[in-house]
Amino acid sequence: MATMISSGTDVISFLTEQHEEIKLLFNQVGSSRGEAKREAFVSLRRLLAVHETAEEEIVHPAARKALHDGAGVVDVRLLEENEAKKILAKLEQLDVESPEFVSAFELLKNGVLVHAAAEEREEFAQLASVLDQGQLDKMRRAAEFAEKVAPTRPHPGVESATANVLAGPFAAMLDRTRDALSGKSR
Repeated sequence: MATMISSGTDVISFLTEQHEEIKLLFNQVGSSRGEAKREAFVSLRRLLAVHETAEEEIVHPAARKALHDGAGVVDVRLLEENEAKKILAKLEQLDVESPEFVSAFELLKNGVLVHAAAEEREEFAQLASVLDQGQLDKMRRAAEFAEKVAPTRPHPGVESATANVLAGPFAAMLDRTRDALSGKSR
């Protein structure tokens, strides 16, 4: 079960620590079998979904405004996030022990790890240099709230703050209902 670890007070610490947790979950899925593998994948899927929602609603809009080439940086991240959501949605439909799952999972893992490294280098580090601590702390509180009400499953095509505000609450309600009915409401 994924726990939202974070000891930092600002949004960058919060999301970077989640990147580390995502890496651990990728390894856990890769090294597990059977029910343990399925449970680890559900935890990973949920963390990726809420994490990306927080970035899309809070961090990306701030980066667009504050960074010199914010629109360019964010547009590339959104393309990566959409691709990851597509793969994640496909993985949800597969048996975790199938060869197709294994190959798609490796594709997802590689893409997400490259994405996270680029995000930390090109977006988070730059935001840390242009925003003050108070702004970053406030963004952390907003990101935590966004995650609490975020969809828990991938929704390809919903990568902007506007799309998340319009579709997010309904998608989150459906996802959380599906999770509860399936017994996977982590």
